[in-house]
Amino acid sequence: MFQHPFRCFAAIVALQFALPAALQARDAPPLPPSQIYGELFQRVQVERLFPDSKTFADAVARTEPAEILRRYQAAKDQPGFSLRDFVAENFEIPAPAGGDFRTTPREEIRAHIDRLWGALTREPRETGGASSLLPMTTRFVVPGGRFRELYYWDSYFTMVGLQTSGRDDLVADMIENFARLIDRYGHIPNGARSYQVSRSQPPFFAAMIGLAGDRALLERLPQLEREHQFWMEGDGSLSRGQAYRRVVMLADGTVLNRYWDDLAIPRDESYLEDVETARGGGRPEAEVYRELRAAAESGWDFSSRWFADGKTLSTIHTTDFIAVDLNSLLYQLEVTIARGCKAAKRADCNDQMTARAKARKAAMLTYLWDDKLGTFVDYDWRAGRRSPHVTAAAAFPLFVGLASREQARGVAQSFRQTLLRPHGLLTTAIDTGQQWDAPNGWAPLQWIAIDGLRRNGEGGLAAEIAAGWVEENARVYCKTGKLVEKYNVRDAGEGAGGEYPVQDGFGWTNAVLVKLLAIYPQLARRKYEFTGDRCAARANALTLN
Repeated sequence: MFQHPFRCFAAIVALQFALPAALQARDAPPLPPSQIYGELFQRVQVERLFPDSKTFADAVARTEPAEILRRYQAAKDQPGFSLRDFVAENFEIPAPAGGDFRTTPREEIRAHIDRLWGALTREPRETGGASSLLPMTTRFVVPGGRFRELYYWDSYFTMVGLQTSGRDDLVADMIENFARLIDRYGHIPNGARSYQVSRSQPPFFAAMIGLAGDRALLERLPQLEREHQFWMEGDGSLSRGQAYRRVVMLADGTVLNRYWDDLAIPRDESYLEDVETARGGGRPEAEVYRELRAAAESGWDFSSRWFADGKTLSTIHTTDFIAVDLNSLLYQLEVTIARGCKAAKRADCNDQMTARAKARKAAMLTYLWDDKLGTFVDYDWRAGRRSPHVTAAAAFPLFVGLASREQARGVAQSFRQTLLRPHGLLTTAIDTGQQWDAPNGWAPLQWIAIDGLRRNGEGGLAAEIAAGWVEENARVYCKTGKLVEKYNVRDAGEGAGGEYPVQDGFGWTNAVLVKLLAIYPQLARRKYEFTGDRCAARANALTLN
């Protein structure tokens, strides 16, 4: 059995969890289970009590943690001690979100989604015991399956679908929750768990405010500004060629951003997986943990996009990349803050944020646009070169209004040549077995691409992606009665790969599907039902004009 120096590990956790003084939250984040339970937590993970490492990280203590630890210390060395029985006696093990939901035979897909919104909606409540859950203020929608809590970037796409379904009330409630998270912790965590506070996710808060309108912009302007401060913390003290947390200053003085995590230890929800990855790569373990966590902040956990050799997880170096999606969303955030400051008659703020947005755009066009590939790519700031790989992240500059029409044509052409498949858009063109690589396609990236292409005169490709994606969503639903988190857009069927089985639910899939049926009437005229029959996929997606 793997042995770990538990006391040393706990000391490292405690030290790293102390965030920089400039970003100390108004409320100190609760300790993650790995720090609360120490040796007990690690034994549960290393001995594989649960197939999914996230299960125990989400467990609820039946009594005070100190009492559970006292019992554990007293019992662990006794003859006949069963770790499995001890955990069952002292913890409530969580069930999958929506696990008791059943699809009605012949149920039409939109009616199915309307019912699912209710099954995935949660009220703020006390857990009844010590838990890794962060407190919420009002109602929210969870993704489903193992994802039993509010997630950051998932929620933007969920909101797009909720708004299409006429649920503006839930959109407003979720924005309220995110605003309160910023107030409490200084940023929006990856997800609403104590073990996810050390990182964020792609910053979609400005896009969420865009769904809610001008009144919300003025009301949430303080939180928008605080989120910007979080992502830019340290930018005023960097020297050329240096990085600090999420900010990088290039050799010419340009400042852009990367993904990061404030900790360099195994993730609670993927503890054993991270330990095994770090031990297999011949690198300092803390370095690997940081890179894995930074990829989790990106949402692309995991992808060849971040791998030094393009294929192996242990070569991950996420923090070396100035990411095209992150910087696009920060451009949108700066433009949004400038607009809010102008409406609030704060001229200095408007001028500052407008200048920041212009500088970021110029820098992105210099470093993230690749003339040879004709598309946007990530930039390896340590190596001083652009990534050679085309990924679906190239659509983000189109989505936020940063790209020119000529650049949009280049992105569209590169997608057709590299990523377009019969059932949607590939995440990358490389098949590594990781879930954010080929042959998988994901709802959020389909929507970013479709919306960005439509806004930039590439409606034909947008419609082709939409038709293939909707058709495959409907085919899997017809056969299984499920909408899942990811799909195989090359060969058809559910997606695969990654650290856990494909999840059912599923918030952003439901949302993007509803939105696409609303904006493409030709697709909406078809009836999509759950029959359980063999529902064949077409060889070629229907093209809509």
